[in-house]
Amino acid sequence: MPMRLWSRFFAKPPAEPVGPQFGALPYRIVDGQLAVLLITSRGRGKWIFPKGRQMEGKTPWESAELEAYEEAGVVGEIETKPIGSYFLPITEERPQPIEVLMFPLLVTDQRDDWKEMGQRYRHWAVLPEAKRLITHDGLADVALALAQRETSKPMSRAASR
Repeated sequence: MPMRLWSRFFAKPPAEPVGPQFGALPYRIVDGQLAVLLITSRGRGKWIFPKGRQMEGKTPWESAELEAYEEAGVVGEIETKPIGSYFLPITEERPQPIEVLMFPLLVTDQRDDWKEMGQRYRHWAVLPEAKRLITHDGLADVALALAQRETSKPMSRAASR
């Protein structure tokens, strides 16, 4: 077997850079309930929220906001303080866990056409369904923290959307 084919099939994938990632937790309040926008991951098709590394020249929350636009086609009001975090597990490409800080994004517009629409599905879900669909440890807990915060508020601008 030529060396090129050997390395293609048996070489280790490149390691992911170490360091935190930043994600957006897209949400709306509908009839007093939190609805979150889940997207599928490109690799394994698991239900997640948009996330990625910090982009050059952008703050962590601006990076998360741009990921939400590219991966899910949504825009809105991003918060500058994370609601929580979770850890991406160790994999062959990821030799150590990576923390992902999650920033709430109150969605004000959803595009019909977006950058990664051919690579991902998106799905609005209320919390009980989102908890069933999410398989990453700790990720559903971040959505739960946001739900507890939002549904305990008196009628706000978010609740009227």
